[in-house]
Amino acid sequence: MPKLSKKMNKRIDAYQQELLKTHYAEVDNMYRQIRGWRHDYRNHIQILKTRVMSGDMDSVMAYLNELETDLDTVDTVIHSGNAMCDAILNSKISLAKAAKIPVKADAEIPVKLTVSDIDLCSIVGNLFDNAIEASKKLPEDKRMIRVYMAIRDSQFYISFTNFTADKKRFAFDSTKGEGHGLGLARIDSLVRKYGGYISRNSEDGAFSTEILLPQ
Repeated sequence: MPKLSKKMNKRIDAYQQELLKTHYAEVDNMYRQIRGWRHDYRNHIQILKTRVMSGDMDSVMAYLNELETDLDTVDTVIHSGNAMCDAILNSKISLAKAAKIPVKADAEIPVKLTVSDIDLCSIVGNLFDNAIEASKKLPEDKRMIRVYMAIRDSQFYISFTNFTADKKRFAFDSTKGEGHGLGLARIDSLVRKYGGYISRNSEDGAFSTEILLPQ
């Protein structure tokens, strides 16, 4: 991979700082919602007890359905064993769901990673943002993002796949859109930093990125 110019590095660093602020805000908002729901937990129980005692079971069922819908908006669906992975993945999955983009995610990371939390946030956040951006251009019934993360032969493996409206071969060095081009460059620079491997492939309307990083 060619070395980046100082000017490009400055642009990437500035973009990355803004991206990290956005990622932090997303994660913080998700956990604020979770803490808020837990805070109200006792009140919900008391209300349900009162309605059960009055024998108003239709009201109880309606209230439970309402709580279930509310909980779905803050539920953490990934429990990989790595706190930072869980935080960034769950916050991005929430954003994807809000944009009506189904996500199939599987992550299992039972060991401490060599990659720093900040760099991990940058890599996964950029990959997810690009996948969401591409998915929004498709009809809702054509949208899907698949994420897989695990330890493979003492290396940290990351795989992202999403469908794309562009049937042609993806221009991997594209700078179409400020954030998109800088995001790709940032991912490449971080993979290079850890002596890892990255592969991008586009076929049959699906775009995939695979990354290997030393454990």
